[in-house]
Amino acid sequence: MNPKGVLVVGSITADVTAFSRRLPRRGETILGDDVTLVLGGKGANQAVAAARGGAPTWLVGCVGRDPFSEIVLAGLHSHGVASTEIRAVDNRTGVAHIRVDASGENDIVITPLANSDLSIDMVDESIRALRDRASVLLLQLEIRTEVACHAAEAGAHAGLTVVLDPAPAQSLPDRVWPYVAVVTPNESEATALTGVEVVDLESAERAAAWFLDRGVRHAIITLGAAGALSVTPEQTRHFPAYPVNPVDTTAAGDAFTGSLGAALAGGLDTATAIRRGMAAGALATTRPGASPSLPGREAVDELINLHAIV
Repeated sequence: MNPKGVLVVGSITADVTAFSRRLPRRGETILGDDVTLVLGGKGANQAVAAARGGAPTWLVGCVGRDPFSEIVLAGLHSHGVASTEIRAVDNRTGVAHIRVDASGENDIVITPLANSDLSIDMVDESIRALRDRASVLLLQLEIRTEVACHAAEAGAHAGLTVVLDPAPAQSLPDRVWPYVAVVTPNESEATALTGVEVVDLESAERAAAWFLDRGVRHAIITLGAAGALSVTPEQTRHFPAYPVNPVDTTAAGDAFTGSLGAALAGGLDTATAIRRGMAAGALATTRPGASPSLPGREAVDELINLHAIV
């Protein structure tokens, strides 16, 4: 039987989200409409998305020894993410402060804290433990860069399909790119990494070529309402967006990458996996918050089927 699981190496945070009609100007105080405290972090979000997408999912990360750790671990358990590879360290659990306006746009300040304690040795130990039970490794950049780069190399050597969501965007050494099977930046991340201003499909294709030139096998540039552009050495293909009414764009990219990873681990073809990722990302924008907005497999199926009918 082929491995069907997803191994996620990444961040875990407690997300404190304030909702208001608009974001405050510099130095301004405004009254908000609501506040939430839930599981977050790009690693945790992608793990939840993969698990809700139907894949056995393990998360490799660190939490502190504080009340926030209880909140995030309970959130992971409730969504079916295995926590055997999560280490409790002598630090505080990471926190993200998110502000969301009435249009669904957001800004975020992340304080890594315990996430900075995730080490190369921890990653190696988890990959050794799970390499025969997982086929896809998901990575992001909210952990230390050297740990993420090592995870890409170690995962590739272990035979895992390495999928990198390069967010928050930051410069990576050229040596890491050949270990990345799939990279999934949005427009701003692709612009920051490649130097190509991504404003349309043509510029997205040029940005994708930058990744392929450095050894990545497949670049998927997500373009929000303009869909996504998939580029491999053999084919360039545009996937239109699923129409939804966005409320909060937090975790939309994580929904895309996590659902994509689950589909690839489940043996689905690449085009189907991209469509499932796009449907999950679209649905994630229709609900506030990070992990609470991540859709299940049935909701993704329904949106895809509805779109096919239309």
